[in-house]
Amino acid sequence: MKKIILFTFCLLVLVSMISVVFASKPGKLLIWSDSKRIEVLDKIVDRFEKEYGVPIVLQEKAYDNLNKDFTVQAPSGEGPDIIIISHDPLGELISNGLLEAIDLGDKTNDFYKVAIDAFKWGDKLYGLPYAIESIGLIYNKDIIPEPPKNWAAFEEIIRKTTNKKEGRYAFAMPQPDPYHTFPFMSACGGYVFGEKNGVLDPTDVGLNNSGAVYGLTKLKNLYQEGLIPYVDYNDMESLFVQGKVGMMITGPWAFGKLEETGINFGFAQIPTIEGNEPKPFVGVQGFMISSFSENKMLAKAFLTEFIAQKDILLEFYKSDKRPLAYIPAAEEIKVDPIVAGLLKSASAGIPMPKIPEMTAVWSAWTDALELILTQKQETKPALDDAVNRISKKITENK
Repeated sequence: MKKIILFTFCLLVLVSMISVVFASKPGKLLIWSDSKRIEVLDKIVDRFEKEYGVPIVLQEKAYDNLNKDFTVQAPSGEGPDIIIISHDPLGELISNGLLEAIDLGDKTNDFYKVAIDAFKWGDKLYGLPYAIESIGLIYNKDIIPEPPKNWAAFEEIIRKTTNKKEGRYAFAMPQPDPYHTFPFMSACGGYVFGEKNGVLDPTDVGLNNSGAVYGLTKLKNLYQEGLIPYVDYNDMESLFVQGKVGMMITGPWAFGKLEETGINFGFAQIPTIEGNEPKPFVGVQGFMISSFSENKMLAKAFLTEFIAQKDILLEFYKSDKRPLAYIPAAEEIKVDPIVAGLLKSASAGIPMPKIPEMTAVWSAWTDALELILTQKQETKPALDDAVNRISKKITENK
């Protein structure tokens, strides 16, 4: 019995110790992040500690668990002061009262507008953006020496280079995939949600407007002629690596594998449609402050006075080659044509919608793309049906 009591006591002490370390406490900053960013923070936080006399505790979490754990633990007092994640769940976190607004003052202009927009809700900013990513046209320079800049050139290259009998294609993209297809729909005016008073409006879905239908129909026609293979992401990447596809649409997550294989590749913008620039989705990584933090002023100082510096953010780039959102640091790495291309693509893009209603979009949109690109249904009726399903689901989830 004594052993059981002793064991229980020790367990309670251990839990208490963990709680002290891994919860926001006055005078000590707790930061949650994934392994990539923890590596960088571990190298640089001692500078902040020396200058401000504030100790920093880093807690590593799997990236996929960050948002879920934060949502559950922050209100109970067990969460961090600062969390580093993408902007996607911003709307839900704000709606649940989990985030503290920050003010960058004049430094706001030192960040790419699309990155600031990603962390804005109405007229308030809820995060310090540090890295941005988007998609574009990756091409094999040995097959397609010069990437097409407009739709006419794009279509001409596809018709001249594709040889279906030999299983060789000028172009491929993953399907049915709304994320990679969106630029063709957004170029002429398609959008997911409209805006009202600076906030996305879930009652205004623009995936079936005239611009979305026009752009997607142009893409569909090439599939209908058999000039583009209907493949998923893995098959697309495999065909590109094998030299059986000259161009594909994807983002920086593919660079590592392509560099390993030694392919002579480049990154270009997705071709314009009738002179209109495609607007891909943009993902932005950033630092957010918990509204339950015991150290809000210290956390804001850490972000605005320490993290928002060229040399600090270049440390993050060295560890994880994501284009930086902070312009003074981004200018240092623009000499890399791949990075310059990514930044150009992201600057023209649209932040991934950050409201909870986005979860109602993907399934219906995916189904519509499959019906359209496999010629089972015409573009307009398929998109109309998708929008009706999306709107119905949003209404049901209120």
